[in-house]
Amino acid sequence: MHYLFSGKNLPTLIIFMSKKTGVPRERKLASADLLKAIYKLYSENPGKKFTSGHIIEKLRISNNKDSVKHAHSKLEAEGVLQPFVSAPRNKVGEPNSNTRSATRETRSGEAPPQRGTYEGTVDVTRSGAVFVTTKEFEKDVFVPEKFMNTAQHGDTVMVSVYFSARRNRPDGEIVKVIKRATENFIGTLQLMKNIGVVVPDRLNMPGVVVSVDHLMGANDGDKVTVKVTDFGENNRLKRYKGEITGVLGTPGTSDIEMKSILINHGFNILFPEDVVKESEKIYDDIEAEVKHRRDFRGITTFTIDPFDAKDFDDALSFQVLPNGNIEIGVHIADVTHYIKPNTALDREAYYRSTSVYLVDRVCPMLPERISNELCSLRPFEDKLTFSAVFEFDEAHNVVNKWFGKTIIHSTRRFSYEEAQKVLETAEGDLVHELLTMNKIAYALRKKRFKNGAINFETEEVKFRLDENGVPVEVFVKERKDSNMLIEDYMLLANKEVAYFMSHKEKGVEVPYIYRIHDEPDINKIADFALFARTMGVKMNIDTPKHIAESLNNLAKLAETDDKVKMLTPLAIRCMAKAAYSTDNIGHYGLAFEYYSHFTSPIRRYSDVLAHRILFENLKSTVRVNKEKLEEECKHISAQERKAAECERESVKYKQVEYIQQHIGGTFDGIINGMNDRGFFIELTAYFAEGMAIFARCPENFDVEPSRLRAKGARTGKTVTMGQSVKVQIVDAVLQTRQIDMKLLEY
Repeated sequence: MHYLFSGKNLPTLIIFMSKKTGVPRERKLASADLLKAIYKLYSENPGKKFTSGHIIEKLRISNNKDSVKHAHSKLEAEGVLQPFVSAPRNKVGEPNSNTRSATRETRSGEAPPQRGTYEGTVDVTRSGAVFVTTKEFEKDVFVPEKFMNTAQHGDTVMVSVYFSARRNRPDGEIVKVIKRATENFIGTLQLMKNIGVVVPDRLNMPGVVVSVDHLMGANDGDKVTVKVTDFGENNRLKRYKGEITGVLGTPGTSDIEMKSILINHGFNILFPEDVVKESEKIYDDIEAEVKHRRDFRGITTFTIDPFDAKDFDDALSFQVLPNGNIEIGVHIADVTHYIKPNTALDREAYYRSTSVYLVDRVCPMLPERISNELCSLRPFEDKLTFSAVFEFDEAHNVVNKWFGKTIIHSTRRFSYEEAQKVLETAEGDLVHELLTMNKIAYALRKKRFKNGAINFETEEVKFRLDENGVPVEVFVKERKDSNMLIEDYMLLANKEVAYFMSHKEKGVEVPYIYRIHDEPDINKIADFALFARTMGVKMNIDTPKHIAESLNNLAKLAETDDKVKMLTPLAIRCMAKAAYSTDNIGHYGLAFEYYSHFTSPIRRYSDVLAHRILFENLKSTVRVNKEKLEEECKHISAQERKAAECERESVKYKQVEYIQQHIGGTFDGIINGMNDRGFFIELTAYFAEGMAIFARCPENFDVEPSRLRAKGARTGKTVTMGQSVKVQIVDAVLQTRQIDMKLLEY
C-alpha cells in the first residue's frame, strides 16, 4: 500500500476543545488518520525532527508511542517524509549514529536514556539474578548482587545506570530504596548459643538476627515469620535485624508453603486485631436503609457462583416491563455502606487491595464478618446493594439505564453447573429468565467481538485435593454459557459506569478510577508474527484492529491444533498488562473506550473506590484529588500483580506435588521452548512444564539462534517448537518447583 498525500486531499485534523478551559482534549486517531496527521505535522515544520513523544504532544493525541512509531516507520518506508527532513533516521527521533548509544534498546524507539539515576522496581528471578524494571529502558537494568544495597524483590528503588558494551544492556547499582514492598518474610530459625538467625526463603537475602529472648516458642529448625526492623542501611556490618512475629512449625508441609507464598509477597495471612474488632462491631441496619433505596425485593433475583463460593458479591434481577422490554439489574454488594474511609477496616483493605486465590485457600481482602456475612448476597435474606439497571428492547439494545443504591432479596442460588443445566435442557428453576438473559448476553458478546475484542481464553488449571490438601487430579476449568452470561453482564455494568463518569461534566474532567489496557507493543507483536509464520500461522499486524483479528483467528485455530495452541501463552506475553489509572486510554483487549471495575468490591479495592466516587457523583459533581487517586491506582495495580504471582506459584507448587506421585512414569508432551541446556516440555495430560536437559537426551543438540529448532548432533534429526514428544519423569523438587524429565522419543 502506498501513502501518497497532497495538500488538497489531506483532511484537517480535528481537535475537540473544552468550552470551559479552551484546552484541546486528547483524541485517539485511527491508523489512517494518524498517518495523515504525522505527514501534516512534518509538512508544516520542515527541517524539524520529532520523537514519537513529541508527535503525541504536538498532535494532542492519546495514541501510545508504539502505534505512533509504527505509523512513522510506514511513512518513512514510502519516502514521503524525505522532503521535510534534513537527515535520514534509524528510528523515530533518533538520527543515524555510529556511537554506542545508537545500539541501546529503548522503549518505543525513543532517543535512548543516558547514563544516570532512575526510579524502578526490583525483580529477583528464580535463578537469583537481580534486575530493575524502569519505564525509561526497554531492557531491564541488571544489578550485580554486591550492588543491591539491601534492596529486595518488589522494592521501589533508585538505580544508578551505566551500560555494558559487551552484553549490550544497561547495568546498574541500587543507590537508594524508596519504598519497601514488604517488611515481613518467611524463614527458618537457626539457634546458636547467644543469638538467633532467621534464614529467609527468599533468594539474595541475608539472615535476619533476632533476640533469643523473644522466640514466641519457636524451636531450632522451625519455619517462622519475621518482621525486619533494620535492613542494615545504618550499621557497619549491613546486618539485618528483626523480630519473630509468628511460628508456623516444621517446614515442608503444603500448608506452610502456601502461607510462605503469601507472606513472601507481602500479604498478611491474619487480620490485625483492631480490624477484626471493628468488623465485629458493625451493625446491620437494613430496615433503616429501605426508605433511602430503590426496592427490588419483589423482583425475581438470583445469584450464579462457583459451587464452593461463600462471598456472593453480585446478583441479577429480571422483569418484563409494561412496554414489553426486558429490565435486567446488576446488583453488587454495597461494601462502602459498611466500610467507611479512614477506618482500620478501610486502611487494611487498601493495603491488601485484593483477595488472593491460591489453589487450596483464599487470603481475603475483608474479614469474614464482612465478606461472608454482611455483604454476601445470600439467598432468602434482604441485602443492601449498589446497582446498575438496564432496559433492553426486542433487538437486545440498551435503551435506558439507571445507577443507584438498592435493596434486594435473592430467591435462588445457582452454581454455574446448575445454571448450565437449565440452559442446556430448557428445564428447571427460572428457565424463562435464564434463557432470555442468555440470548441478550450472547448479543452483547457478539457486538463486543464485532468491535474488535480479543477472544483469548487461557486455560485455567484446577486441582481436586484430598482431605490433606494433596492433589489427586489435575484438570482445566471449562467455561460454558453460564460463566459467560455472568461475565457479559458484569462487563456491561463496568463499561456503562465508566462511560457515565467520563461524560459527567462536558469538557471538564471528573477524576475516576479506570481499568485500562494499552495496545500491544508493536515490536513484540512483529517478532511474534514472524515466529507464528514458522508454525504456519499468518498474521496481519498493520493496525491494532488487524492485530486483534489475527489473535482471534489464532485462538480459533488453537481449539483444534495443539501446535498452534502452544502459541497462545506467547501471544499473551506480547500484550500490555491491564492496570488501574485515572487517565483513561480505553481497554484494547475488550474493545471498550470506557471501562472500570465496579462489580467486585468484596475482593477488589478498586471497586470500593469506584463505588464511592460514583455515588458522590449521582446527584451532584464531586471531584476527588486526582493525584492522590492516581497513587492509589498504582498501589492497587502493584498489589494485583503480586497476587497474580502468588496464584501462579501456588499452581506450580501443586503441579510439582502432583507429579511427585508419577516419578518414573512415561508421558506425552509438547516442546514449548528450548535453550542451550535443553528442552522445555509441557505434559499434555497434566498441563505441567518441566525440562529435559541435553545430558539426559539420547544425543546432544545444536539449538538454532532463533530457538525454534534444534538439530541432533549424532542423527541430524530436527526437533521443532510445538513438536510432540515422549518423556519420562526423573524428579520433581518442591523446594525449587522444578520438574526434571528425560527425553525418550522425538
